[in-house]
Amino acid sequence: MKNIRITTVLLSCLLNTLIVYAQKTTLEDYNIRWNTPGINSQGSMPIGNGDIGANVWVEANGDLSFYVSKTDAWDDLGRLVKLGKVRVSVTPNPFNEKDFLQELKLPEGEILVSYGGTEIKCWIDANHPVMQVDVKSSKPVNVRVTYENWREERTVLTGNEGWSVWGLGNRQMSGDCSKVIYAEADSLMLNNTETIIAFHHNVNSIWKNNMEIQALSAVAAQSPDPLLHRNFGLLIDASGMRNIADTVLVSDNAANSFRVNIFPFTQTGEVAAWIQTLLARAKSIKAIPASRREVAHKAWWAGFWNRSYIFLTAKDSVNRTEAETVTRGYILQRFMNAGSGRGGSPIKFNGSIFTADTYHRNDEYHGLNADFRRWGGCYWWQNTRLPYWSLLASGDFDLMAPLFSMYMKALPLRKAATTKYYGHSGAFFPETMNFWGTYADGDYGCNRENIADGYVKNPYVRYYWQSGLELSLMMLDYYSFTQDDQFAKDTLVPFVSEILTFYDQHWKRGSDGKILFDPAMSLETFHTAVNPLPEIVGITVVAGKMLRLPEQLANKERKTKWAKLIADLPALPIRMLGNDTLLAPAHSYSNKANSENPEMYAIFPYRMFRVGKPGIEMARRTFAAAAHKENGGWQQNAIQSAYLGLAENARKMIVESFSKWDSNFRFPAFWGPNYDWTPDQDHGSVASLALQRMLLQYGDDDVQLLPAWPREWNARFKIAGPGKKVYKGTVEDGRLKLEGKK
Repeated sequence: MKNIRITTVLLSCLLNTLIVYAQKTTLEDYNIRWNTPGINSQGSMPIGNGDIGANVWVEANGDLSFYVSKTDAWDDLGRLVKLGKVRVSVTPNPFNEKDFLQELKLPEGEILVSYGGTEIKCWIDANHPVMQVDVKSSKPVNVRVTYENWREERTVLTGNEGWSVWGLGNRQMSGDCSKVIYAEADSLMLNNTETIIAFHHNVNSIWKNNMEIQALSAVAAQSPDPLLHRNFGLLIDASGMRNIADTVLVSDNAANSFRVNIFPFTQTGEVAAWIQTLLARAKSIKAIPASRREVAHKAWWAGFWNRSYIFLTAKDSVNRTEAETVTRGYILQRFMNAGSGRGGSPIKFNGSIFTADTYHRNDEYHGLNADFRRWGGCYWWQNTRLPYWSLLASGDFDLMAPLFSMYMKALPLRKAATTKYYGHSGAFFPETMNFWGTYADGDYGCNRENIADGYVKNPYVRYYWQSGLELSLMMLDYYSFTQDDQFAKDTLVPFVSEILTFYDQHWKRGSDGKILFDPAMSLETFHTAVNPLPEIVGITVVAGKMLRLPEQLANKERKTKWAKLIADLPALPIRMLGNDTLLAPAHSYSNKANSENPEMYAIFPYRMFRVGKPGIEMARRTFAAAAHKENGGWQQNAIQSAYLGLAENARKMIVESFSKWDSNFRFPAFWGPNYDWTPDQDHGSVASLALQRMLLQYGDDDVQLLPAWPREWNARFKIAGPGKKVYKGTVEDGRLKLEGKK
């Protein structure tokens, strides 16, 4: 018996050793590897440098295909569209599925395809605007590069295709704006000998009419049209290759290696000037040795991955599988953010720059081209914000710049709109807006007869002005994390001051001297509300943080106004459920039309209640009684669970979210479509943010580690916090060990 017991113990130890050994603990362990071709765009992998993106796949015959995208490719209708599709063919065809491998190499930021003695490497330079495709073969081969496009003629957008535009055509709330809308054709530079140059030139623009409808002609007269004469497109070239058509390059002779360069570019003005600048940029980039650029490219990605990470493990197999699923989802969502977050426009919640065609979908959206995305080109703040909240703890501050830039550029327009519509100072921002800062036509309404300026016909966004207030908190957090005084001076204080001024001046005071928020609404859910909670807690938190800014950033006069604004706020809305006191969406609320829990804004985003702070039990009761407990898409219950210390609830929701992606797609971070479109950037970002808040929560000066951490998960992490601090360490069996601390 003794020998049997010893043998059992030894086997158990060996099994535990094998389990630990088999766990995924490095970034490379999470590379995505496929042993069969993707066949079509539903089998594509994303890659990007923050501004330029591509969906890359290998077709059944071995051809490498990819869509090329750019963050500022805005067409005449204000849609964010593709630059086109590129196909790379190798002959004689070496394709052999038996030794096929396509791998997304996360540490290097590249995709490697290999088969039949041939390797094809795709990477988009992290530091220069160029995508490079390197073909290497053990035997001499010929290469053919073909540019493909679907915008060959002016086309009326009808049916589901009209979903790619919001506020015009068949997707508008007011019903009184243009019903017939056109997608304009692309162009080619003809008679080239060694290049392909394809582009879209905006010959029309919705901007001027959009400004006139919203009574902003005076602003338009002093502003450039952001759409008209915008050129976006690409140049393709490769040494040793020549044109046999304006869209086709072929190699002169067989060789063992080829380098194909794709140079995307956007510029407003004459087409000739765009071409001239594009050629000069391409020449400048090619003058830098590709090997040197690649070293710098890999260094950028190494720095990116090193500045923050969360790797989860577990001892038993079930929890280990869940831990690895969450780790993979977190890594891939961060990779998607990095691939699209450093360009001319913020990350689009409804597909980012990685949308694909729907030719092979098996649902109602079958048969649409890669320009399609539900909800069109507008930015919904409720959706746009979620990827950006996750960038703070990951230390990806550079990715936040496009969001801040878009809103700052629109600030003068929003100040002018506030004065025009309401006759007072400050600025408000629409919930749904074009990237230049206005409502979509079909939200605002085009027939304005007997309707006051500023009155919005779409009841879902009529008084929904949360964006400026929540963005103010995000800016304050950004400053808290980075301690960037220049940002505070140039962006934070000017922006937040205008937002708080709007809230101070817009509504009258009641008989009690308190602001009476009426008319108002509580998010999109309650279209009629008096004194909505999101406004009250938002102003309390934002103005309170502004009061703590140093004197050199905010003077005494401003702080006196902000202190009075807080003092003038009505009481926090509460309601009774039996004998329980709960937070309420507003003092009074009705006309329910959406599936949000406005009362939970006191937990996230505004953090008035969280682990270790007064009122946490009331907040937990409110959460338990919430009407909407959904998970996925932009639903925030996972984040709020973490803030409330509900570790098990948060864990289950995060595992569920990172386990589900669009079944039409192969890539395991193409979430969606959910409420929006694939890849849904809210879905992965909510789960990522919830995971971060399980690990770290912060307030003004305090940081809590492991406020909602499940004992099933061990972790190795590096995460950012306020005050330019970085927390690096491990969690094992619920015990935290920070690097450098005992």
